[in-house]
Amino acid sequence: MSETESINYQRIAEAIAYIQAHFKTQPSLEEIAAQVHLSPFYFQRMFTDWAGVSPKKFMQYLSLEYAKQLLQGREATLFEAAQETGLSGTGRLHDLFVKIEGMTPGEFKNGGENLQINYSFAESPFGEIIVASTPKGICHLAFYSDQADGESTMKARFPNANYQLLADHIQQEALSIFQQDWSKVNQIKLHLHGTAFQLKVWDALLKIPMGNLTTYGTIAGEIEKPKASRAIGTAIGSNPVAFLIPCHRVIQSSGKIGGYMWGNTRKSAIIGWEAAQLNREG
Repeated sequence: MSETESINYQRIAEAIAYIQAHFKTQPSLEEIAAQVHLSPFYFQRMFTDWAGVSPKKFMQYLSLEYAKQLLQGREATLFEAAQETGLSGTGRLHDLFVKIEGMTPGEFKNGGENLQINYSFAESPFGEIIVASTPKGICHLAFYSDQADGESTMKARFPNANYQLLADHIQQEALSIFQQDWSKVNQIKLHLHGTAFQLKVWDALLKIPMGNLTTYGTIAGEIEKPKASRAIGTAIGSNPVAFLIPCHRVIQSSGKIGGYMWGNTRKSAIIGWEAAQLNREG
């Protein structure tokens, strides 16, 4: 990831938002490029460099029809199929190298007063992020638009922890997931505070293969709580680790994108980007 890539994402996000607002009129490449103040040629090239596919192809991945196609016939066997996914390339399973460890009561006692937390700011293909870690793993990762707000949101989770602005090796390992080549990624550990139910939901999210989508109802079935879709939605919405725990892969059963803590446009961008990487790889 690079600063240029991050800056380009802002324009791409504007383009995605425009298309979603005007999809009924099927805006042309020229119209979309004009909205982000670029020539059609440069916009096409910039978008393809970022996503790996053309804007037209990318938008197909965001269509309702594409989402329904992914969901149709897959929900019942999604997690079984996940176990058969290969280990190489960007399609490898998150749960093979991302592991969740729940915080003990002692670690979270009195707002985390026993925790030493390092944190840093970084660029990603989907905007700026703040990432924080304890000696046991990543405890927070979020997109932000204002650095001060991003920092205060993080500290609200652990108000009494000891914080240090420091980019450590745990954070760097986690950030490598944004690269397209994951062949050298070691196991990434997450050190999270949550209820037993939340941790179970977050663990289930790790089993959704990259480039796939599932529904709240499917997650409910996976954790053997078929009537808990609403509670599962709440647990997904409180996910403290963006992207690494792929809550962006959960959509409504109708195929609609649904909500996202860090913005629906960003959720659409991530879904489309993942589909593009997977299809390019295949």
